[in-house]
Amino acid sequence: MIFWRVKPLDQILATAEKKSLKRQLGALQLTLLGIGAVIGTGIFVLTAEAGQKAGPGMMIAFVIAAVVCALAALAYAELASMLPVSGSAYTYTYGVLGEFLAWIVGWALVLEYAIGAAVVSVGWSGYMNGLLAHSDLFGLVQPGALSLPEFLRTGLYTGGGFNLLAFLISLAVTWLLVIGTSKSARVNSVLVAIKITALTVFILIAVPAVKSTNFEPFLPGGWGSPLGGTGVLGAAASIFFAYVGFDAVSTAAEETKNPNRNVPIGLIGALGVCTVFYLLVGYGAAGSVGAQPMLGTNGMPLDPGGPEMAAACAQSQALVCSKEPLAHVLRLLNFPSIGNWIGIAAILALPSVILMMMFGQTRIFFTMSRDGLLPEVLSRVHPRFHTPHVITMLTGAVVAVCSALFPVGKLADTSNSGTLLAFAMVSIGVLILRKQQPNRPRSFRTPMAWIVCPLAVIGCALLFFNLSMTAKTVFVVWAAIGLVVYRLYGYRRSQLAPQNAG
Repeated sequence: MIFWRVKPLDQILATAEKKSLKRQLGALQLTLLGIGAVIGTGIFVLTAEAGQKAGPGMMIAFVIAAVVCALAALAYAELASMLPVSGSAYTYTYGVLGEFLAWIVGWALVLEYAIGAAVVSVGWSGYMNGLLAHSDLFGLVQPGALSLPEFLRTGLYTGGGFNLLAFLISLAVTWLLVIGTSKSARVNSVLVAIKITALTVFILIAVPAVKSTNFEPFLPGGWGSPLGGTGVLGAAASIFFAYVGFDAVSTAAEETKNPNRNVPIGLIGALGVCTVFYLLVGYGAAGSVGAQPMLGTNGMPLDPGGPEMAAACAQSQALVCSKEPLAHVLRLLNFPSIGNWIGIAAILALPSVILMMMFGQTRIFFTMSRDGLLPEVLSRVHPRFHTPHVITMLTGAVVAVCSALFPVGKLADTSNSGTLLAFAMVSIGVLILRKQQPNRPRSFRTPMAWIVCPLAVIGCALLFFNLSMTAKTVFVVWAAIGLVVYRLYGYRRSQLAPQNAG
C-alpha cells in the first residue's frame, strides 16, 4: 500500500548527501531570511482586507493566527533539527507518514509558495502604483503624471488587463535566485533592515494618534462562520498568510551551517520578532484612522473581493479600501511625505518576501525531483551558481504570469489552504516519531509535545474551515489534479517503488 511507502530518515539524509546544496547560511542569516519572508504583504497589504472582515477585531485575528503559527513553529523546529535537508513539510511527512501523504503535502505547498509569491508581487505593484500616483518627482512633474495606464496597473480579473509591475518584479527575483543563495541572502539582509525601519516609523507616528472611539464597534462582523469567511475567524484565516514565511527557513536547512542549532534559532526568532511588529502596526492602523468595514444591506461586511465592495470603495478613503494601507494611514494623518517614504520602503522590501516564497518553492520541487516523484531535470544544479536553476526559472515564469493576471485577496486564502495542511502534517509527524523513534537524537524538542502538537492541528483545522469557499474549492480541485499526476508519474518513478528499490 502506498500509505506505507515510508522513506527512512537515515535514507533521506543519505540521499541529500549524494546531490547536496552548498552549506553557507548561519543562524543570523536564517533569522533574517525568516523575517524577510514573514514581514511583507500580510502587514503591508492584507491589513486592509483583515479590517474589512473583522473591523478593529482584526487585533484578535492577529493573535489567533500568531498562536497557531507559534504552535506549528515548535513542531517545525524539532523536525527541522532532526532532518537538516531541503523539502520542509514534504520531507518530514515522507519520513514519517509515507510517500502518498508526502506527495499531497508537497503538491499543496505549491499553493503556499508559488501562489504566495504571486500574491506578494501583486501587493508590491499596489504600492508602486500608489507611489507613482502620488509622486511629483520632487516637483518636476504633476502628481499622477507618472501613473501607468489602468490596463497595465491591475490584472485581467480586477478591471485591468496585465499587471506589468508585478510581472517584472517576479522576473527580477527569479534572476536573483538563479545567481546564488548567498547573494540573495546578503541582499535580503539590507531589505529586512529597510522593512523594520519603515514599520518602526509607522508605529511611532500611528500609535500616539490612536483614539478609543476608532475601536467601536470592535466586532462589526462578529466572530464569523466557517462558511462565510468573514468576522474575526475569517480575518485570522486570511492574515495567517502574514506569518507563513517562517517555515521557509526550514527549507533552507540543507544550505545551513550547523543546522541542528541554527534552524530552530531561525524559526522561533523570526516568528517572535514579527509577531511583536504585527500587533503594534495593527493597533496603530486601526486605532489612528479606524478600520470599520464597508457593510452590505444585511449589516454585515461585504466580501473584500466582490463587485459590491469595489463599488462601495469607488469614492472612499477608508482604510479597508486601500491597496497600500500603511502609506494611506500616514497620508490621512497628514504625513503625506512620510507616507510616500513608507511606500518606497515597501517597494524596496517586499521583493525579499517574493524571494523567500520562490526560494521555498524551488527547494520543494528540487527535493521531490531528487526522490523521483518529479522529472530528474528539475533537480539539476547549475555548475557555476550551485543553485537548482531549471526549476527556479520554471517557477519564476509561472509566478510572473499569475501575478500579472490575478488579484490579491482570494489568492491569499488559497495560499493558506496548502500551508495549513502542511503545518498539521508536521505536527502529527512529531508525535508519531516520538513513539516510533524515541531515542533518536533531537537537538531541539518541542515542549509539551502531546499538548502543543494536537493544539496546532486543531488550530490549523479551525482556520482552514474559515477560509473563503473559493479557496477551499480550489484546494480540492488542485489536490485532485495532484493525485492524477502522482498516479501517472510519481508512483512508478519513485525511488521507493519496488522496481527502483534495488
